[in-house]
Amino acid sequence: MTILVVEPMKPPTVQEIDGNLESMQRIVGGDIEAVYPFDDPVVLVCHGEGKLLGLPMNRALTDESGVPYDIVCGTFFVVGIGDESFTSLTEQQIEKYRKKYANEMVFSVPVPSGNHKKQCNKEKNEHER
Repeated sequence: MTILVVEPMKPPTVQEIDGNLESMQRIVGGDIEAVYPFDDPVVLVCHGEGKLLGLPMNRALTDESGVPYDIVCGTFFVVGIGDESFTSLTEQQIEKYRKKYANEMVFSVPVPSGNHKKQCNKEKNEHER
């Protein structure tokens, strides 16, 4: 089965898998969850607990206007939808989603530690004197 794998901070890659549950879990690193954010007959498969586990932010899910409404954390893949199971992506689907995810990346910004906040307040207090 031909899929498009999207890893955080990397361009998407086309991969061939046998389509069994273990091969899909190996790609995402755990339990899989299917998300249907597209009008096309494709599905985004990600780690079911990626956010809870603190996996790295990957790509944003956007509405039809391009406005982000969620972020997928960890590696995910895009695969076709058949009547009762996943199927290979078509060449057109591969190209469409490769372009989409090659140009959209989420950059995580580290959150300052509590010490930074105290230091800023201390500097502010010194300037107020």
